[in-house]
Amino acid sequence: MSFGLAARSAGQLPEEVTGFVGREAELSQIAALLDTTRLVTVTGPGGVGKTRVVLRVAAQLAGRYRDGACLAELSALRDGQLLPSIVAAALGLPDVGAGAAGTEAVLRHLRDREILLILDTCEHLLDACALLAEAILTHAPGVSVLATSRQPLDVPGESACPLPPLSVPGQSPAGTGLAGPVPAGMVPGPRGPAVPGMPGTGDAVELFTQRAMAVVPGFAVTTANKDAVIALCRQLDGIPLAIELAAVRLRALPLSELTAALDGRFQVMTGSRRAAPRRHQTLWDAVGWSYDLCSPAEQALWARLSVFAGSFDIDAVEEVCARDDDSMLGHLTRDEITETVIRLVDKSVLAREPVPAPGAGPAATRYRLLDTIRQFGLAHLAASGDEARIRDQHVARYLRLARHFSEHILDDQLGQFRRLRAEHANIRAALEHALGQPDGAALAISLWGYWQVSGLLSEGRYWLEKVLRQSPGPCRERAWALVLLGYLGAFQGRGGEAVARAAEGIAVAVAAGDELAVARGHLYHMMALAFAGRHEEAGAAEAEAGRRLQALGDRIGLHSLDAQAGQLCILRGDPTGAIARAEEGLARFGDAEEHWLSSYLHTIIGMSRFQVPGQEPGASAAMTEALRAKFEIGDTVGTAYSLEVLAWLAARAGLLARAAWLLGAAQALWAKVGGRLAGSEMLEGQHRAAEAAARAGLGQQRYDGLHAAGGRRPLPEIVALALDGAPDLPSDPIRAPAAAGLTSREREIAGLVASGLSNRQIAERMVISKRTVDAHVEHIFGKLSISSRIQLTNWVREGAVLPAGRPTGPAARCGRRR
Repeated sequence: MSFGLAARSAGQLPEEVTGFVGREAELSQIAALLDTTRLVTVTGPGGVGKTRVVLRVAAQLAGRYRDGACLAELSALRDGQLLPSIVAAALGLPDVGAGAAGTEAVLRHLRDREILLILDTCEHLLDACALLAEAILTHAPGVSVLATSRQPLDVPGESACPLPPLSVPGQSPAGTGLAGPVPAGMVPGPRGPAVPGMPGTGDAVELFTQRAMAVVPGFAVTTANKDAVIALCRQLDGIPLAIELAAVRLRALPLSELTAALDGRFQVMTGSRRAAPRRHQTLWDAVGWSYDLCSPAEQALWARLSVFAGSFDIDAVEEVCARDDDSMLGHLTRDEITETVIRLVDKSVLAREPVPAPGAGPAATRYRLLDTIRQFGLAHLAASGDEARIRDQHVARYLRLARHFSEHILDDQLGQFRRLRAEHANIRAALEHALGQPDGAALAISLWGYWQVSGLLSEGRYWLEKVLRQSPGPCRERAWALVLLGYLGAFQGRGGEAVARAAEGIAVAVAAGDELAVARGHLYHMMALAFAGRHEEAGAAEAEAGRRLQALGDRIGLHSLDAQAGQLCILRGDPTGAIARAEEGLARFGDAEEHWLSSYLHTIIGMSRFQVPGQEPGASAAMTEALRAKFEIGDTVGTAYSLEVLAWLAARAGLLARAAWLLGAAQALWAKVGGRLAGSEMLEGQHRAAEAAARAGLGQQRYDGLHAAGGRRPLPEIVALALDGAPDLPSDPIRAPAAAGLTSREREIAGLVASGLSNRQIAERMVISKRTVDAHVEHIFGKLSISSRIQLTNWVREGAVLPAGRPTGPAARCGRRR
């Protein structure tokens, strides 16, 4: 089985990597519904292809929305309170908090935007998805929601669009046994040549043919085997996932044996779940058939892998799934894991993800279970009685990684942090399972550095608040939760609340006898007091923290104290003292390759030199060094500080356009963090001065345009421009010069692509072959240095190409702006 979609960044629509078969009527129906309603839910059983269809619709309609289309994948999420956080991450706002506060942050972002928002796999979060969708319909008039679910959301204004299975001769698309539509015998892949089929075979057979050709080169539907393929597809009710699972078995069985084996299994299984809808039963039986064809080791691993959320690597599989003792699922040693994983990939139970998520670095290949396959495995794991132990091993792995990062945050920092960031879905799953138990509290607490470096301050506070509620007595878990809530809250400018939490945490830590929590508590109390403007009290807390951290030999705490003491000097108006303390801290690091705290020390130096007349060059050099390190490690808060101070420097130097777009870029990051400049009035004064200078020099309209553009540009591009000292944002690198490079025929085809037409539809309209259109589209992609139809649509929408004529019928709906 192939998922048919390539790996990509959060929120980005994936590229299709396998052929898309049929569904013309459904695509047109969904496009038409989005003309008249702003919430369309595509419903149907698991495996019927809801996600694939919705993504195809979104790719066709993205040009209708000024801000494009955005995908929020929900299958790995179990806590509905975190739904706003998942949606925010997809939108580029990775930390807005949970519940109502997070929803409000998402709505603020969406209020003035035009976006097609996809909520994929809602059935296990129906209430949360319904509340969010209803809020979006009410408060974000330019946003449309396209959802997939096994049942409607039941929200006022919703249009439900049931997705039937693929058509099979002698069976209607709905599986009622009536004759269905018979398409032509050629079905296009996403960009390749047409796949040869046979007239009268239906879309289900075309799908089987495509997937069979991928596993058995030269496979074709012929007069001799056509009836067998049709019978197989009919037996599978035309469900795409079931068909793909069957096609991959051609590696091991010839078609005749495959059909006989499937037919025999279904005759046995038809009486087992009479109460289940036919399509649910068929899919479950098809997945079960693949399960039964696996070896005992493969079955055991399949079931155990179901505890993972999102993707995972081979190290995680070895640590979580290996069992040397007996269990109902059988033993599976570490030495057997890699070979068993390879066999599950060959059988299309596991999907390989060779491209890691952004920020994950050049990690080993990662793997993923499709949600339906995961659910099947989880049912077997629960029936085995082994689920609790495997879940405990899953929690233990992520607790081990978190503790190691917490205790060795100054060592191999990039590698450790990127490893954790790639495992975020699994970290959430472990927290959801273990909170209420000692390991759950320990995991949330051990992630303190991860919450801070990643900028996920609100999510960190969400889990720590849960620890607090579950730890009522004077225990070390409560102490750490309190002092860390003070720590994270201080960065978000929560002022008095952060001070109170840290102070209470110190008292609980004293009662619990946890000396490290007491010492770190004074450090975080000092930070909260400093940002709250209570500088004298912060100075006393600094002295107490220093004494205790030194006595404990807490290297991490002492390095943190250097940065916080330097920050306090800045807030007190002592830039010379701040520079001295920061340089002392850098000397303490020596030659160690550390990014997070050392770059904060560079930030302290840059902010301090900014306050000393004549030291602007030194300030710029320090902030450039800080930005480079902060961006490399993915520190959202630190990157925001760096861009902010570089904007102040630009405003002072009279580079007002640069100041405007840097302030806009910084503001986009502050929105993610949930607070700007930790709420410091002194730092806010510097911000207001730079903003006022830029506004006055540029004029309101020019300033607003540059500020907004800075916030919209991709962060890697912004950082590169900032490091290069660019005075102004360049024009769009794709749009301006490229149109002259396209021929008139290519410009015409580009316009039709942007109108929502498929390559086949363009070929029919222009009376040329589809192969010719395929070639033209590939040439256009190459000339424009782009790789997707969405990018081409955006390019056209920005005015480089005018669509050549307006399509009619369903295509007109795809291309029309509301």
